[in-house]
Amino acid sequence: MSASQIVVTGVNKVFKSDEREVVALKDINLDIPDGQFVCLLGPSGCGKSTLLNAIAGFALPSSGNITTDGKPVTEPGPDRGMVFQEYALFPWMTVEQNVAFGLEIKGVGKAEIQARVTQLLDKLGLIDFRSRFPKDLSGGMRQRVAIARVLALDSPIMLMDEPFGALDALTRRNLQDELLRIWDEFKKTIVFVTHSIEEAIYLADRIVVMTYRPGTIKRDITVTLPRLRDPADPEFNALKRELGQLVMEEQQRHHHDEMRAAAVD
Repeated sequence: MSASQIVVTGVNKVFKSDEREVVALKDINLDIPDGQFVCLLGPSGCGKSTLLNAIAGFALPSSGNITTDGKPVTEPGPDRGMVFQEYALFPWMTVEQNVAFGLEIKGVGKAEIQARVTQLLDKLGLIDFRSRFPKDLSGGMRQRVAIARVLALDSPIMLMDEPFGALDALTRRNLQDELLRIWDEFKKTIVFVTHSIEEAIYLADRIVVMTYRPGTIKRDITVTLPRLRDPADPEFNALKRELGQLVMEEQQRHHHDEMRAAAVD
């Protein structure tokens, strides 16, 4: 690993409405080196996606700073590619057209687009489906197209918001393995949001466990298990139990807060 590629310093995020103020993130500090695979883990409502969107430049923090490669994040940029859970494909475009779209916007020449898209479709097992539309694809294949579209832009950073959350278990595991292969081959820095403890252990170099609102960093754990990881391995299960306890504490805290609020009302 080299120097920090993503640096989050003293980040806070507050959502305000006429009725109330919600502190989504509080004093987040995080350094992510070039090439590291980081999972943000925690229960719903802990600010995982809010932090990811702040790094992406979609929703800037209320205070604090985020930099990528030493440059302040003030808006979305080509150095950060985003993969969403909902696939976010254009339904009127073919697989090939979806993957090529970002390159066309950047003004890349047609010959280079053709070569790059063909290479990626081949690597991701989509070459025979290049003329299909998203409606004709399975959920797993749609997500492969979404990943290919980000890879086509050659962004050094990939931001992934529960990209496999809606998939069945077998497809999910296959895509996890595919993502690890892509990460190893293309040397990307990945920040991956998940609420699955097993997924976080299987994928990550490092797991950042977040607290329920306000979202803070509860634990920052380096995963030292060798790859490929076996969920039946005793060390895997020991870490799974440790993380499960941390997440359960936050779920219980959330439940107690809700009970207290209901009693006040």
